[in-house]
Amino acid sequence: MSPPAKGLPFYRRVRFAWAGVCDAWRLEASFRSQCLAALAALLALAALRPGWLWSATVVVMVALVLAAELINTALEAALDGLHPEQAGFVRIAKDCAAAAVLVLSAASVLVFACMLADLLGVGSAG
Repeated sequence: MSPPAKGLPFYRRVRFAWAGVCDAWRLEASFRSQCLAALAALLALAALRPGWLWSATVVVMVALVLAAELINTALEAALDGLHPEQAGFVRIAKDCAAAAVLVLSAASVLVFACMLADLLGVGSAG
Protein backbone atom coordinates (compact mmCIF):
# COMPACT_ATOMS: atom_id res chain seq x y z
CA MET A 1 0.00 0.00 0.00
CA SER A 2 1.33 3.45 -0.93
CA PRO A 3 1.77 6.10 1.75
CA PRO A 4 -0.63 9.04 1.58
CA ALA A 5 0.44 11.56 -1.06
CA LYS A 6 -0.65 14.58 0.96
CA GLY A 7 2.29 16.78 1.91
CA LEU A 8 4.80 14.87 -0.20
CA PRO A 9 7.00 16.66 -2.73
CA PHE A 10 5.50 17.12 -6.17
CA TYR A 11 7.81 14.63 -7.87
CA ARG A 12 6.66 11.90 -5.44
CA ARG A 13 2.98 12.67 -6.11
CA VAL A 14 3.66 12.52 -9.84
CA ARG A 15 5.12 9.04 -9.35
CA PHE A 16 1.84 7.90 -7.75
CA ALA A 17 -0.10 9.36 -10.67
CA TRP A 18 2.20 7.70 -13.20
CA ALA A 19 1.76 4.38 -11.35
CA GLY A 20 -1.99 4.79 -11.88
CA VAL A 21 -1.48 5.31 -15.61
CA CYS A 22 0.74 2.22 -15.73
CA ASP A 23 -1.83 0.16 -13.79
CA ALA A 24 -4.62 1.26 -16.13
CA TRP A 25 -2.46 0.40 -19.16
CA ARG A 26 -1.64 -3.03 -17.74
CA LEU A 27 -5.16 -3.91 -16.57
CA GLU A 28 -7.57 -2.23 -18.99
CA ALA A 29 -7.77 -3.03 -22.69
CA SER A 30 -10.15 -0.09 -23.10
CA PHE A 31 -7.51 2.30 -21.74
CA ARG A 32 -4.94 0.91 -24.18
CA SER A 33 -7.45 1.34 -27.02
CA GLN A 34 -8.18 4.92 -25.97
CA CYS A 35 -4.43 5.64 -25.82
CA LEU A 36 -3.97 4.31 -29.36
CA ALA A 37 -6.89 6.46 -30.57
CA ALA A 38 -5.33 9.45 -28.80
CA LEU A 39 -2.00 8.78 -30.51
CA ALA A 40 -3.75 8.59 -33.88
CA ALA A 41 -5.51 11.90 -33.21
CA LEU A 42 -2.24 13.58 -32.20
CA LEU A 43 -0.44 12.20 -35.27
CA ALA A 44 -3.29 13.51 -37.43
CA LEU A 45 -2.86 16.93 -35.81
CA ALA A 46 0.84 16.85 -36.61
CA ALA A 47 0.14 15.90 -40.23
CA LEU A 48 -2.81 18.24 -40.84
CA ARG A 49 -1.56 21.26 -38.87
CA PRO A 50 -5.08 22.63 -38.38
CA GLY A 51 -4.17 25.73 -36.37
CA TRP A 52 -3.90 26.44 -32.68
CA LEU A 53 -7.60 26.54 -31.80
CA TRP A 54 -8.46 23.23 -33.43
CA SER A 55 -5.27 21.67 -32.06
CA ALA A 56 -6.05 22.83 -28.54
CA THR A 57 -9.63 21.58 -28.81
CA VAL A 58 -8.55 18.13 -29.99
CA VAL A 59 -5.85 17.91 -27.29
CA VAL A 60 -8.40 18.85 -24.60
CA MET A 61 -10.82 16.21 -25.91
CA VAL A 62 -8.06 13.59 -25.89
CA ALA A 63 -7.16 14.51 -22.30
CA LEU A 64 -10.82 14.40 -21.20
CA VAL A 65 -11.37 10.95 -22.70
CA LEU A 66 -8.22 9.54 -21.11
CA ALA A 67 -9.02 11.15 -17.76
CA ALA A 68 -12.56 9.74 -17.86
CA GLU A 69 -11.17 6.30 -18.68
CA LEU A 70 -8.79 6.55 -15.69
CA ILE A 71 -11.64 7.62 -13.39
CA ASN A 72 -13.75 4.73 -14.72
CA THR A 73 -10.89 2.32 -14.03
CA ALA A 74 -10.43 3.70 -10.51
CA LEU A 75 -14.16 3.44 -9.75
CA GLU A 76 -14.35 -0.12 -11.06
CA ALA A 77 -11.31 -1.18 -9.00
CA ALA A 78 -12.68 0.44 -5.84
CA LEU A 79 -16.16 -1.02 -6.25
CA ASP A 80 -14.86 -4.48 -7.11
CA GLY A 81 -12.60 -4.38 -4.05
CA LEU A 82 -15.28 -3.10 -1.68
CA HIS A 83 -18.19 -5.12 -3.02
CA PRO A 84 -16.99 -8.11 -5.07
CA GLU A 85 -20.48 -9.61 -5.39
CA GLN A 86 -22.70 -8.47 -8.24
CA ALA A 87 -24.95 -5.85 -6.67
CA GLY A 88 -27.37 -3.62 -8.53
CA PHE A 89 -25.84 -0.39 -7.26
CA VAL A 90 -22.34 -1.53 -8.28
CA ARG A 91 -23.55 -2.39 -11.79
CA ILE A 92 -25.28 0.98 -12.14
CA ALA A 93 -22.21 2.90 -10.93
CA LYS A 94 -19.88 1.00 -13.26
CA ASP A 95 -22.25 1.31 -16.23
CA CYS A 96 -22.68 5.05 -15.66
CA ALA A 97 -18.91 5.57 -15.45
CA ALA A 98 -18.48 3.61 -18.68
CA ALA A 99 -21.25 5.70 -20.26
CA ALA A 100 -19.37 8.88 -19.31
CA VAL A 101 -16.35 7.60 -21.24
CA LEU A 102 -18.60 6.72 -24.18
CA VAL A 103 -20.19 10.21 -24.23
CA LEU A 104 -16.79 11.91 -24.19
CA SER A 105 -15.45 9.55 -26.83
CA ALA A 106 -18.39 10.30 -29.11
CA ALA A 107 -17.97 14.03 -28.52
CA SER A 108 -14.27 13.80 -29.35
CA VAL A 109 -15.04 12.03 -32.63
CA LEU A 110 -17.54 14.79 -33.48
CA VAL A 111 -14.97 17.47 -32.66
CA PHE A 112 -12.43 15.73 -34.89
CA ALA A 113 -15.01 15.46 -37.69
CA CYS A 114 -15.79 19.17 -37.35
CA MET A 115 -12.09 19.97 -37.58
CA LEU A 116 -11.75 17.86 -40.73
CA ALA A 117 -14.83 19.48 -42.27
CA ASP A 118 -13.40 22.91 -41.51
CA LEU A 119 -10.03 22.01 -43.02
CA LEU A 120 -11.71 20.63 -46.14
CA GLY A 121 -13.98 23.66 -46.45
CA VAL A 122 -17.15 21.56 -46.11
CA GLY A 123 -20.11 23.76 -45.32
CA SER A 124 -18.24 27.04 -45.77
CA ALA A 125 -19.79 29.80 -47.84
CA GLY A 126 -16.56 30.54 -49.71
